[in-house]
Parts: sequence; structure tokens; C-alpha cells
Amino acid sequence: MPSAPSSPESLANATPLFQSDLALPGLRRGKVRDVYELPGNEPRLLIVASDRISAFDVVMPTPIPGKGRILTGLSTFWLRWIESQALCKTHLLSTSVSDVPASAFGGTTKPTDLEGRIMIGRRCTVIPIECVVRGYLEGSGWKEYQHTQSVCGIKLPPGLKQCDRLPEPIFTPATKEDLGKHDENISFEQACRVVGTPIMEKLRRMSLAIYSKAAEHALARGIIIADTKFEFGVAAPMNSKQDMASSGRLTFDPAAEPILIDEALTPDSSRFWPRNQYQPGRAQASYDKQYLREYLESLVKDGLWNKQSPGPELPGKIVEATLQKYLTALEQLARL
Repeated sequence: MPSAPSSPESLANATPLFQSDLALPGLRRGKVRDVYELPGNEPRLLIVASDRISAFDVVMPTPIPGKGRILTGLSTFWLRWIESQALCKTHLLSTSVSDVPASAFGGTTKPTDLEGRIMIGRRCTVIPIECVVRGYLEGSGWKEYQHTQSVCGIKLPPGLKQCDRLPEPIFTPATKEDLGKHDENISFEQACRVVGTPIMEKLRRMSLAIYSKAAEHALARGIIIADTKFEFGVAAPMNSKQDMASSGRLTFDPAAEPILIDEALTPDSSRFWPRNQYQPGRAQASYDKQYLREYLESLVKDGLWNKQSPGPELPGKIVEATLQKYLTALEQLARL
């Protein structure tokens, strides 16, 4: 696992990286990560975890110092753990800054700025579906259940309370939208129409297997993983533009084997609850960005923000508390 500062004080005092500036092609900025193409015979990507944080699909103007290093440390742990459990292959090749060519440092970002916050991964075609697994009833799933007693077309037992553990984990895909747009929950059948049934069946099986094993690991370390989302890609290219135009959908080789890409099981992509404080029927204490969401909801309630870009500047106490929650998740989960 990449080294990261060991205390919230050292992280808070570190210079934050809001965005990287490297002399590499193919730059794409997501909500948190900057992605570049690396030269060489093997198609590879350099993924830089910045200290940006987003909520309600809006990137906040205030960074969380050291957050990118925490995310990289936890993601690296999980990706290697997932491979060690033979659950699936992942994109991760390296986390060493020495594997970044010296010619990349032609901008303002220096090698020391990247220490502990990069992953070099296999380049592949992204499957444009968010693979969400829910073990507990919260968030958009809880809101939908109150109206329909189902989540993404999956019927659930009557009488469930907020944050109840589900009889078994459920796979609830979502659309993968561009930056600034909201991902939308869809049914499994809708997802099959987007990318094809054979790929979706593989993604459902793999996602549920990863979640179940990771949730077991986390529970033994005092953390409930209430839900999480995964992203997958394939090394084989999707169908041609001509085929896409005629079929109206993206189709992938049914024999293609998806690999896990991007991050995995971090506070940015999951709900983490302290096991010793869990009590269904109410919102839970958390080690993720729910604390930030609740602060932002208070601004919305007071008419100080409308959930649109630009986001509000974050007070120091919100930054510090969010950082502490992320660091706690790293310290508890990344233990064998």
C-alpha cells in the first residue's frame, strides 16, 4: 500500500493538490481523478487522485488536504486484496512515481506531489454502467422503497426501516453520466439493453461476489459496508461505430472478461458505518462523505445553496472532520 501521512494533523498541514499539471497526452478530469495516457507499447493510464471532493455531482471549491492519498492507499489495498481472493482481475499495475516518465514533469506538478496518490493502470474500454451493490437500505434506495417497496425493479419485503440490512445484497445498476450530470438508477433489464446481457450477467456476478467478501472483511474490522459501486472495463474493443449506429447500443464481445477499474471500496464510492453504532430506523454515523452531504443539505434548507455548480466554500471544521472520517476508514479497513 502506498505510504500516506499517518495523522489528520500532518494531512491537514500538507499542501493540497486540487488538480495536476503534467506533460502527458489524453488528459481527462473527473470529479476527483485526473487521468493521462502513458507512452509505451502497452496501453496504460496514469490516474492521479486529487484532493477534490464532490457531492450531489458538484465538485466543491475547497479541497480536503491529503484525501487523494487516502483514497489511493485504500483503493490499492482493496484492488490487491480482490486479486488475492481470486474475485476478478483489476487494472492496477503500479503505484510507483518512478514508473512515470521524467518527461511528464514539464508542468507545475512535481514528482513529490504525486507520491502516494497515483495508480498506473491497464487501459481498456469502459463499460458505461455503474455497478451498485446494496446490502442495506439507505440513500436513493430507501427513498424509492418508501414509494414502491422495491429498488431498481427488485421487490423487497414490506415493513423495512431506514438502514435495515437486506435479506441478501442486491445489484442495482445505474447509468454512468458525464461530469456535471446525475447518474440515474436503472433496472437490470435496462442495463442489458445498453451493453448486452452476457456482459451484465458477468458484472452482476462479479460485483455481488466482491461486495460479499469485502463486507465480511470490513465487518470483522468494525465497519459495515452498507453499499458501494464498482466500474469495469474490457481490454477488447467494443463494436464499431457503424455497428453502434445500426444497433443503437454499445455491445461487447460476450466472451470478454471484465476487469475492475478506477477506485474500489473507498469513502467516495461507498457508505461505511461504524459497526458499534449501527441502529436501523435512522440515519447512521459514517466514515464517508455523508457528513459533508448533511452539511450541504443544511445549506440547501437555509436557502444558501441550490445543489448546482459552483459549490460553496467549506469551513475548516467540515474539512477536518471529513478528513478524519476518511483516515479512520483507511486505518481500520487496510489491515489483514
